[in-house]
Amino acid sequence: MMNDEMMKHMSHSMGQGMGMMNHPVAKGAMIAASGYTAGRALIGGGLLRNPLLLLAGGVAGGIAVGYLLHKHEKEVIRFVSKAIGMGKDFAAQQRENLDDLIAEAREGEAQAAAAPAPAAAPEQTPPPADAPA
Repeated sequence: MMNDEMMKHMSHSMGQGMGMMNHPVAKGAMIAASGYTAGRALIGGGLLRNPLLLLAGGVAGGIAVGYLLHKHEKEVIRFVSKAIGMGKDFAAQQRENLDDLIAEAREGEAQAAAAPAPAAAPEQTPPPADAPA
């Protein structure tokens, strides 16, 4: 017993989540998850523990990943180059921060060395022995 307004809201909220499924990585993850679930349901858990079947599954998965990488090669290259650039920027920024900290520490040491030691009390010479006290 849904009225028209409820149907509009429901279709709108369902559409927001589906926009994420257009990304190739999301599609690949969904395919892998559904394939694993279907494999467990059809084959059973015992056969997935067989090393030869696991090897064959790994090979098939590698082929699938290779195909997806080939199909979306430009996007992958763009993403990797962007990530590398961000990593270089981060390393340069951290190096600057470390250089600043070292410079501040050296300035503090230089100021501490240059500051005069607290003046000691002037030495009082004892009065001469023949002087009356």
